Amino acid sequence: MTRPRSSRSRFERFRQAYLSGDVKQYTHDKSDDQQQGRPESEERRRYMRQYLAWIWPHRGAVGLMMTLALMVSVLEVAQPLFLRYVVDDVLLKQGLTTAQRGMMLNVAGLVLLCVVVLDRVLDIWKNCQTRLLNMRVVMSLRRALFSRLLHLPLGQLTDMKTGGIISRLSGDIDRTTGLLQLAVISPGVSAVRLMIAIGILLAINWRLALTAMAIIPPALLISLWVARRIRPIYRSMRKENSEIDARVSETFGGIRVVRSFQREVRELSEFLTGRHTIARKELFAHRREIVLWSSWALLLAGVNVVIIWYGGFLQLAGRASVGDIMAFQWYTFMLLNPVWQIVNSFSELQRSLAGMERVFEVLESPIDMPDREDAREAPRHVDSIRFDHVTFAYTQGQPVLRDFDLDVPGGSVVALVGRSGAGKTTTTDLLARFQDPTEGRILLNGFDLRDLKLDSYRNLLGVVQQETFLFDGSVRDNIAYGRPHATDEEVLDAARQANAHSFITELPEGYESMIGERGVKLSGGQAQRLSIARAILANPRILILDEATSNLDSESEQLIQQSLGELMHTRTTFVIAHRLSTVTSADIIVVLDDGQIVESGTHEDLMQRRGPYHEMVTRQRDAMQSEAVLG
Repeated sequence: MTRPRSSRSRFERFRQAYLSGDVKQYTHDKSDDQQQGRPESEERRRYMRQYLAWIWPHRGAVGLMMTLALMVSVLEVAQPLFLRYVVDDVLLKQGLTTAQRGMMLNVAGLVLLCVVVLDRVLDIWKNCQTRLLNMRVVMSLRRALFSRLLHLPLGQLTDMKTGGIISRLSGDIDRTTGLLQLAVISPGVSAVRLMIAIGILLAINWRLALTAMAIIPPALLISLWVARRIRPIYRSMRKENSEIDARVSETFGGIRVVRSFQREVRELSEFLTGRHTIARKELFAHRREIVLWSSWALLLAGVNVVIIWYGGFLQLAGRASVGDIMAFQWYTFMLLNPVWQIVNSFSELQRSLAGMERVFEVLESPIDMPDREDAREAPRHVDSIRFDHVTFAYTQGQPVLRDFDLDVPGGSVVALVGRSGAGKTTTTDLLARFQDPTEGRILLNGFDLRDLKLDSYRNLLGVVQQETFLFDGSVRDNIAYGRPHATDEEVLDAARQANAHSFITELPEGYESMIGERGVKLSGGQAQRLSIARAILANPRILILDEATSNLDSESEQLIQQSLGELMHTRTTFVIAHRLSTVTSADIIVVLDDGQIVESGTHEDLMQRRGPYHEMVTRQRDAMQSEAVLG
């Protein structure tokens, strides 16, 4: 089904689905798949239990806040009693002199002032403690979420997209900030305050109390139902916001493509359409909240009218005093206000729950390649690497690597060659344990990689990819990324080996120069040389070079090939290369086609066989000669 282009049509489609109760397509993320088959109420309760588990280590602080909140409630509930006392026992009581009334009024006023001041002080203390605890819980959640995201399978991260990841780390986490107050403190304190107010109202005048409370249960049930209906709207807004963030990230990540194809207006239109759709949904939810709020305001006003009207008749009949009626008006607010706080908390809770669900969906996701219980440390030296009949498929039934069988002695240089899509990068991804074989094993010194602790194994690796990735920081920080505590001399030495030192010293601030996001302030060749220097400094035992010199000019390539040659002498190296002239000295050349090894051996052996490798070399040699003639 084609997605509507305008925000109005998108919103109308959502509204129709919402009214029919079928909004799953607007609220469902791919990360939700693992929860399929579970009732929504069960999911909500499970997420709340998880959130409470996060709060449990802070139970002392929660207990203090609850105590402070209860003390504040008791002090607030006591205040209307002073009004009743002043009206009935001071101002309207017969037989008291003016002096007596003044003294009693002064005492009551001073006591009430002390109660009010103490109430405010405790309330400020409670609010400060609540804010502090919220920050601690949110920071713990954000730390755990970031850590889990770093260890999720690559496929799942790809599905989330960059915008979705950022949305969870920022917006979704921020929405859980008030969850402690909304889900734990506010409902609990409001319930206690409600019980105290009901008790006092019944003690003062049970007839007025029953009249005031009669309307509360049905109003409460209706309000909770309305608030529950609002939740899918906010969840759909969070999902759409995540998609917009992902699109923005892609737009500015590929800004050169956007500009070269003159798509600025289209991207702006897509962004605004998405934002307008969210705004329409927000207004859609807000209209329902306004109805809820207005209903409660009308209810409060109606109960006050009933108390004054019915209370007036009771006073005329001698069954209620003027002080009772005045105190009742105050207590009516205190009676309905806790109920409203419970309803409002539930309404606001829907927003927080929508974000909390997305956070805990990630926290529940299994990490990528967890260590086995009996996993051991990786060996420090590489004696041999064996691909034991390895098969791998990204999609079940569609293998991209088939029965890959290869023995690599430690210290060898292995070149992987073949046309695009033959399985070269997949082979190195399996070696780096970005993926695990679907069938077969990869052995290091006879140990299955899956039996080794992942962190200790990856300490052996150094990777230089074809698509260079640098961080927004200084030149030194990027070179030392794998060894942040390396000395300046070690950093300089790695840069010299990668033939990067000369251009670095020409930068405005040398090694402290900022290179921008993804190294945007450097040329492609300069960025590639920094990535090679980064790998050299990491001093890996297993080196993976994926077209490591593809972005270099001929002169720089010759200089770096010599440095890489010295670097590879003591390391087991896997080289992916399309220019076959760069791998003629490799110890083993593996020719791949359609995920299978079609031949392997040294350059001389393969040329003598006059097979696929010979054909590839001949074709490239002829192409280079043609280019030289045309040039």
